[in-house]
Amino acid sequence: MKFSVRKWIPIVDWLLSYQPKQLRGDLTAGITTAVMLIPQAMAYAMLAGLPPVIGLYASILPLLVYALLGTSRQLAVGPVAMVALLVSSGIGAMVSPGDIGRYVTLTIFLTLLVGIIQFSMGLFRLGFLTNFLSHPVISGFTSAAALIIGFSQLKHIVGINLPRTENVLALIIESLRRSSEINLITLSLGIGCILFLLVLRRISPLIPGALIAVIISSLLVWGFKLNQLGVNIVADVPAGLPPFSMPVFDLHDIQGLLPIALTISFVGFIESIAIGKKIASEKGYEVDSNQELIALGAANIVGAFFRAMPVTGGFSRTAVNKDAGANTGLAGIITALVITIALLFLTPLLYFLPKAILGAVIMVAVFGLVDLKEVKHLWHIKKEDLALLSITFIATLTFGVKQGVFSGIALSMIWFVVKTTRPHYAVLGKLPGRDDYRNINSHQTEPTGSLLIIRFDAQFYYGNVSFLKETFKKAEITMQSPLKHIIIDASSINQLDSSADTALHEITREYGKRNIGLYFANLKGPVLDVMKRSGLYDMLGEDHFFMNVHEAATAVSNGLR
Repeated sequence: MKFSVRKWIPIVDWLLSYQPKQLRGDLTAGITTAVMLIPQAMAYAMLAGLPPVIGLYASILPLLVYALLGTSRQLAVGPVAMVALLVSSGIGAMVSPGDIGRYVTLTIFLTLLVGIIQFSMGLFRLGFLTNFLSHPVISGFTSAAALIIGFSQLKHIVGINLPRTENVLALIIESLRRSSEINLITLSLGIGCILFLLVLRRISPLIPGALIAVIISSLLVWGFKLNQLGVNIVADVPAGLPPFSMPVFDLHDIQGLLPIALTISFVGFIESIAIGKKIASEKGYEVDSNQELIALGAANIVGAFFRAMPVTGGFSRTAVNKDAGANTGLAGIITALVITIALLFLTPLLYFLPKAILGAVIMVAVFGLVDLKEVKHLWHIKKEDLALLSITFIATLTFGVKQGVFSGIALSMIWFVVKTTRPHYAVLGKLPGRDDYRNINSHQTEPTGSLLIIRFDAQFYYGNVSFLKETFKKAEITMQSPLKHIIIDASSINQLDSSADTALHEITREYGKRNIGLYFANLKGPVLDVMKRSGLYDMLGEDHFFMNVHEAATAVSNGLR
């Protein structure tokens, strides 16, 4: 029972081994992250098209639930830019402009749907499904989404009510067309804040630049009455804790929100698990992907009953949380408590906060997600993966975030199918003076004469049966001597399905008619078991199976069949 409690409620694990010396780091990290999260949460709620206070509501109970159930000890959960944009993209298309009540209602129900999906995926151990999104695809999607998110804040920076769209070019053109309407004071505040945040980030990421910018800009607006000169402000932020309320919905809402809920569930989890695993590796412990799904799902489910937008683990806040000294989930609990205090007592101080500052906070946070290093890396390492990145990037920028995600998933799956149906193979030759066999295209090898030695670096299954046959024919054509023997190096083959086994029977019969012998080396146990059950082992004979390529080549060369 003790093991079960630690598995399902990970907080028990670190609480039982908690050391007093860890408290200082957790306390510092919790307060530092809260100071960063307050303006970010408000900014991301605004990005999602919601009242800023919704972001603060999402930064209390979801954090406490995650601290209870999550396996990452440094992950900073809360509203993030990517999820906020997906909320805006999905719900913005379902609600009439200005109907903020229905907008909030649908968002809260969306939070519940995301939570149910993630929690269910965790219970049924489906965390592996996210592996279908390859890293280049994620990088391309993230970079494009970062640009869309950043430019979506242009309306707040220039003080013009631009149309809601994910078309970056359209936003820029519309801003230039209406340049005469730009509020220069708003523009100065926005650009000034961006430069200020960039400078402070260069000095130290631990400096709460966003909070400092919020305080200074609010004082400027209050002191010089800039709100009377056209500077848009946050105005009233309701004080007090989020009220308990049941999410309201109907069946039509489920149909409309399910695609965006699935998207947020996958994208949010991928963002969370990527940074969570990276830091866990650095700290020397493990993160359980399925338990993370349960924790994030529960955080969103509980949040939905307290007027929260969807949450997940964020890159920048988690990095700050770690650097500030977070040792356990207590840091997240402290963050939630600090935000609770802010909601109870400090909301009047946010009245004069310019929306341009929140827009600038978002811009600085997300433009760092444009992954130029990955583009450069893939250009030198693997251009096929760069093509995947580029296609996803262009699709997201052209068609929108939601479509970009599904394009990325489709591309990843298509590329997976292509790679497994046309796997890498190598024709092998003997290295001079050694018993080793290597790719003849990469090494200087001895002539093999009428012997063809070939290695396939994939499982044999129905999807690559035709490729297997084509490869034998292609390799035979390039041989200098008539083919007499074929040795298959099966060291990389870990599975053989019935279709591939049937194909091997056919190949054996076809080459048998031509008096060409077929031999296997380095067969793995499960593959050999399939061959024995299907009769292929008896059909070829025990003397056609060898422990390694050298034994097989020596036997064939000595005329043994």
